[in-house]
Amino acid sequence: MSQPLKDKVALVAGATRGAGRGIAVELGAAGATVYVTGRSTRTRRSEYDRPETIEDTADLVTEAGGQGIAVPTDHLDPAQVRTLVGRIADEQGSLDILVNDIWGGEKLFAWDSPVWEHDLDKGLRLLRLAVETHAITNHHALPLLLRRPGGLVVEMTDGTAEYNRDHYRNSFFYDLAKASVLRMAFSLGHELGPRGATAVALTPGWLRSEMMLEAFGVREDNWRDALERVPHFAISETPRYVGRAVAALAADPGVARWNGESLSAGQLARVYGFTDLDGSRPDAWRYLVEVQDAGKPADTTGYR
Repeated sequence: MSQPLKDKVALVAGATRGAGRGIAVELGAAGATVYVTGRSTRTRRSEYDRPETIEDTADLVTEAGGQGIAVPTDHLDPAQVRTLVGRIADEQGSLDILVNDIWGGEKLFAWDSPVWEHDLDKGLRLLRLAVETHAITNHHALPLLLRRPGGLVVEMTDGTAEYNRDHYRNSFFYDLAKASVLRMAFSLGHELGPRGATAVALTPGWLRSEMMLEAFGVREDNWRDALERVPHFAISETPRYVGRAVAALAADPGVARWNGESLSAGQLARVYGFTDLDGSRPDAWRYLVEVQDAGKPADTTGYR
């Protein structure tokens, strides 16, 4: 089995569940050593109060063929992030792939609530978790990533730059958080490109995360049962799909051509030829514009 990332070291910040877990596992499947961080461990949960843990993610990375290393880290605490990066430097000597998937804001925003009605403390907490964490992690991790050329930084967000430019995303605070991360990747591209590294923003499509499946009352093995209530959920994808997008980027010797750009899993699947676990190639953001937002009946023909 090909492992193009066998000698690579990755840090997936925010890998407890969802896209972060899917990315960590696929980097492991490609042979990488993957440090996975988050606040939920087997002995302590974050305010999400969910069962997924970073230790479970690390085990899945190792089972997939890589080496998973769980390090409990609150990325809002610069000292903890500094310690994390110091450990990676001591144990590995380098860092090749940094994925900033830190979020933690799922329970903090109110859909379609204007800023003057939104809970201010929750909104500001969301921005700290979704934006400040990324800045802190980049500040401490990028000097290590720049030790050797070819490093890759992936800023995870929700929505492409094009889609988010034209669409209001749920609430003032949610919209601002996702736009900030998109711009962060653009800025990093300008700072990293001349120094031999690449930064991109990447979005999954409609993600069948643990929380999404639970919200719809289904599991991964019967997710289509939700289509009667949510027909457009037919375009959804597993977290492993965007994981394969990151693995493909990390294995591409010409990845610098994407520097500073906003990308989607569906877009990269067409370029690199990978599929989701079921063999399909869902292209959610094209579907959203051409089918869902256009008011057409749910039909994924030509979109997955």
